[in-house]
Amino acid sequence: MKQEPILRDPSFKLGSISDEDREVFKANVDGVDFRTVTWQRAIIIFIKTQIATGVLGIPSALHTLGAVGGGLCIVGFQALNCYTTIVAGNFRNKHPECHTIVDMAGVLWGPIGREFVGVMFMIAFIFCTASSLLAISIASNALSNHGACSVAFTFVGTVLTVIFSCIRTWGKMTWPLTIGFISVMAGVLVVVIGVTFKSRPAAAPQTGPYELGFYTIAYPSFAAGITAACSIFVSSCGCPGYLPVIAEMRRPQDFKKSAIIVAALVGSIYLSFSMVMYRWCGQWIASPSLGSAGPLLKKVAYGVALPSLVVSAGIFNHTSSKYLFVRLLRNTKHLQADSLIHWSTWIGCNAGVGILAFILAEAIPVFNYILSLEASLFFVPMSLLFPACFWMYEYKHYRIGTFKQKLAYAAHVLLAAIAVFLLVGGTYGTIVSIIDSYKTGGLGSVFSCADNSNTVGV
Repeated sequence: MKQEPILRDPSFKLGSISDEDREVFKANVDGVDFRTVTWQRAIIIFIKTQIATGVLGIPSALHTLGAVGGGLCIVGFQALNCYTTIVAGNFRNKHPECHTIVDMAGVLWGPIGREFVGVMFMIAFIFCTASSLLAISIASNALSNHGACSVAFTFVGTVLTVIFSCIRTWGKMTWPLTIGFISVMAGVLVVVIGVTFKSRPAAAPQTGPYELGFYTIAYPSFAAGITAACSIFVSSCGCPGYLPVIAEMRRPQDFKKSAIIVAALVGSIYLSFSMVMYRWCGQWIASPSLGSAGPLLKKVAYGVALPSLVVSAGIFNHTSSKYLFVRLLRNTKHLQADSLIHWSTWIGCNAGVGILAFILAEAIPVFNYILSLEASLFFVPMSLLFPACFWMYEYKHYRIGTFKQKLAYAAHVLLAAIAVFLLVGGTYGTIVSIIDSYKTGGLGSVFSCADNSNTVGV
């Protein structure tokens, strides 16, 4: 099979090849038409990419950061990630031969950079799939009163995820994603409404005095605070997941409309829902948050949201599998042809990535730590650091330009510095938190059959 060309081919810069010819997926071909996503459909895909498992971890992060600190993180990270998504999307459209952020890294740093970021991209989305598989396992335990081994529930979730992720194009995933979005919103609404009708949180002592644990301003340790901040950050960083969708849009330049609309909607949903849950549950919030309204409503919420959890896992599995698929078949007739090689490669990529996610979900069996670790190690670089580098690459002449140009360049240097701080600090904080949980017995064992939903005693 042919490997893709080095993306820094000088002919691209000379304009000898049209932008349409440089696109990874060709329009109007005899075979699979990948370029079917309109900007309206992109809204559905983007919003479900963001409102996945991340929304289930935000309320518990607010307890660590306090209402003010958590609220600022939600709004600030959402705005920042919207901006970096636009920067990265503009860069991709200037280099339409790029399918993912991996190819874009190749434009800046050549083959070595492309391979390094390729490994990061794969691991990041396998982490995302793993967090969704863990949520499926928790939901299944809650619904069945721990009716089977947790590992078995995770495996069943993996099978369902792989089946869904094998849908080949983003355009054909739109309706399932719409159902998934309605599903998760309905599940969250069940809990949000449910907690407001209780005189005290379901997990709090039901008699006698108790401490709610709601803080306007909290004073967490560095490790706890940075871990919580990273949990919020990962819920809003759609950039690396958006770029493969842009490559399948009919008009890739329309992505900005979708990204801005989704940022406003998701930020509003995150802020309103998580604040209500934190205000009523305080320190008694569950992670994932669907378990916060008591046994009955927990089952109702998980039952309603279960389709969304499978869809979320499928989105992430599809993204990593599509990268591998394009990498293997790029510039061959099999990329868009209904051939045996096409289908065997596509199904093999989906199954292989799904198995790796299953193993990871059982190896790190705590939901919020998976979110924090994937945020600091992988999504901070891909959502903040790399877009800053893309901008500085495109506008390197600003270093010696006018005062405003120099100021803009300095702002992106600062953005890169913030990314490095979150990368180092977030990774350190998460590792410390994981170690502390192991010492206190708060972390389950690897490949454990035990109930992970806190529904029944074990």
